[in-house]
Amino acid sequence: MRLATIIATLVAATTGIAIAWAQIEPVSYEIVDGGIPDPLTDEPGDRFRGELIARNAANASCLICHRMPIPDEPNPGNIGPGLAGVGARYTAAELRLRLVDPKIINPATVMPAYYSLRNLNQVEAQYVGQTIYSAQDIEDVVAFLLTLTEP
Repeated sequence: MRLATIIATLVAATTGIAIAWAQIEPVSYEIVDGGIPDPLTDEPGDRFRGELIARNAANASCLICHRMPIPDEPNPGNIGPGLAGVGARYTAAELRLRLVDPKIINPATVMPAYYSLRNLNQVEAQYVGQTIYSAQDIEDVVAFLLTLTEP
């Protein structure tokens, strides 16, 4: 079972809230020097919406796997690295690729591809052809992550 599906199942089982998967065909993008330099949308990312998306337990929250520098968030995950200082360590292009399809960088990662339909395994029928985040969600989360500059 795909990690994102497992996460969705766990979130739904523990909160009673189903994940709202994006139901659109992903826009095309180009990978250059370990990142996706061009935004996926014409609308700039909004850091405030990005924080809401990153914290939204009903839609595959970053907090499921990562500790974030958000004081009022109890019990963050510890599967992935902490995200404090991530905005100082990576460019927008690098963060965008890590969200879109982290397996391009590290094929062994357990992090789900939030905006990819490629190389997915055992996707439940109801999620086939859908991404976890929309293109705008990706841009908003990138804008938020870029604000996390303090270690």
